Amino acid sequence: MRPRLTVYTLNIYKIDIVVLKISEGVEMSVKYAILGLLQYKDMHGYRIKEVIDSDFGHMWSINHGQIYQTLRKLEEDGFVAMVEVSPSKNGGPHKKSYSITKAGRSEFARWLAGTPERSMIIRDPFLTRFAFFDFGEKNDALRIIDEEIESWEDQLEQRREHMPRRARQGTYVKLISELGLTFNEMFLEWLKRAREEIAGSAAETKSASAGRARASD
Repeated sequence: MRPRLTVYTLNIYKIDIVVLKISEGVEMSVKYAILGLLQYKDMHGYRIKEVIDSDFGHMWSINHGQIYQTLRKLEEDGFVAMVEVSPSKNGGPHKKSYSITKAGRSEFARWLAGTPERSMIIRDPFLTRFAFFDFGEKNDALRIIDEEIESWEDQLEQRREHMPRRARQGTYVKLISELGLTFNEMFLEWLKRAREEIAGSAAETKSASAGRARASD
């Protein structure tokens, strides 16, 4: 028998807050996020990843492979140029530093003046797994949620520490950082509420099972 709809799937089937898809829009966001960051200063791929995680992590996640693949494509299109190769401090591969070109600035300005996509895309492996918790054990669901709560609490502390520095970087950076902080607080509150509801349903199930067992004795 297939599981009935519960708290796990409620957010997808009724609230429709999570869009579980991979779209061209995400790739485009990476492209222009990189061009935007290079407006400030030249950067290597690892540093770009760090900044995207800290400043845009509330909007989407990205891996190193996507960063370097996008940088290669941007270089092929003439939008960025490699300006320096420096040895890695830990003995790893040399770091390639990139600079935005005149063509890259023009392309970024064209994108900046355009109309943004209207769909909100949240790519999160946890939310994908959450949607199918009905097929697993509640104890596993609670354990994973606890891990997420700990992770988001750590991120919230870091965001609060970084806010004064973000505020000095201008109005738009300050506002997007405030959005990240607000989203972090909201998502953390939702995690705790979800945990409480799931734990309560698990306790009710256990109590009902015990009652049936006593009645059959």
